[in-house]
Amino acid sequence: MSWLVQPKAPGHLKSKTYECGMKPFGDSRIQFDVKYYLFALLFLIFDIEAVFLFPWAVSFDKLGLFALVEAFIFIGILILGLAYAWKKDALKWQ
Repeated sequence: MSWLVQPKAPGHLKSKTYECGMKPFGDSRIQFDVKYYLFALLFLIFDIEAVFLFPWAVSFDKLGLFALVEAFIFIGILILGLAYAWKKDALKWQ
C-alpha cells in the first residue's frame, strides 16, 4: 500500500552518501586490494560448506552410510580446493 503513495522520483539528496548526518569529507568509493577479495571468496566458499553440512549433521542418524560417504566426498573436494589455494600461495598475505 505504501508504494502507491510514495514519490516516484527520488530527490537529489537520495544519491548522496550518508555519514551520520555530517557532510561527507571524501569519496566513499575507494579501491581495495585484490587480496581482500580473495580472502572474502575463500571465506564464502567455506561458509557455504558449513551451511551444506549443517542439515546433514542434524539428521546424520537417519541418513545412513551412503550419506556419510557423500559427506566425506564433499569435504574431500573442499580440502583439495584448499590445498590448491595453498599451493598457489592464495593464502599468503603479501
